[in-house]
Amino acid sequence: MDFHIQYITPDIKLSTYDDKLFKTETVFEFHMLVWFISGETKIIQTDKSYLFKAGDIFLIPRNQLATIINYPKDGLPHKAVVIHLTKKRLKDFYTTLEITEKNIRKNSKIYSFEKHPLLESFMASLIPYFEMKDCFPEHIASLKIIEAISILREIDPNIDSVLTDFEEPGKIDLINFMEKNYMFNMPLEKFGYLTGRSLSTFNRDFRKIFHTTPQRWLTQKRLELAFYHLSEKNKKPSDVFMEVGFEDFSHFSYAFKKQYGFAPSMVR
Repeated sequence: MDFHIQYITPDIKLSTYDDKLFKTETVFEFHMLVWFISGETKIIQTDKSYLFKAGDIFLIPRNQLATIINYPKDGLPHKAVVIHLTKKRLKDFYTTLEITEKNIRKNSKIYSFEKHPLLESFMASLIPYFEMKDCFPEHIASLKIIEAISILREIDPNIDSVLTDFEEPGKIDLINFMEKNYMFNMPLEKFGYLTGRSLSTFNRDFRKIFHTTPQRWLTQKRLELAFYHLSEKNKKPSDVFMEVGFEDFSHFSYAFKKQYGFAPSMVR
């Protein structure tokens, strides 16, 4: 796998990936503004999937579980510019503005900005900076991020409701959350964080509610979802195992056969 990340600041990077496929499952700590130069990315969330191609610009809100599958395309690597909009920079930006609390609401959708000239020209302006041999001045980096936020607010007046959400996850209903998000192959610490719990509290609450360990329950649910995709949706095992939360096909095949007594390929 050939994967390279080049930073001009800790919050502005250019990532390049040149291989058949790269998959990761993550929780975004920061809002991320992304511009695809080449390649494709499929982002799978609880209730929706997105496919982004070369030229697309989109914003991913923070604290969202997602499966991300990156592909090279048309002989070109997967290449993207990514800007982290951190809480600190956003708080500094919004201290001078009056945003009414009634307009602040949580939103988990990914925002796509179709061929907008302001964003396109802004993103393109970053490319020469990646060719600099010297350190990129922090004050210029701050100006570029302020410019990005200002453009987002100009083209989408409702974006403040997303960017001004500075809250951390509170303790929420464990059953509802896990039933919606079990297919994301996250460390248990992340599941705990997103449900407002420490790891020890998460494990204790989980056992009390589900009467088993999180690992056993997650494997069971993912295998059940895989069986559904194979039998009802007529999908191939090679297309299913990543979508339901398995990292390795051989592990998926072994667990599936142990659960159902036959290989995934036999379902169809």
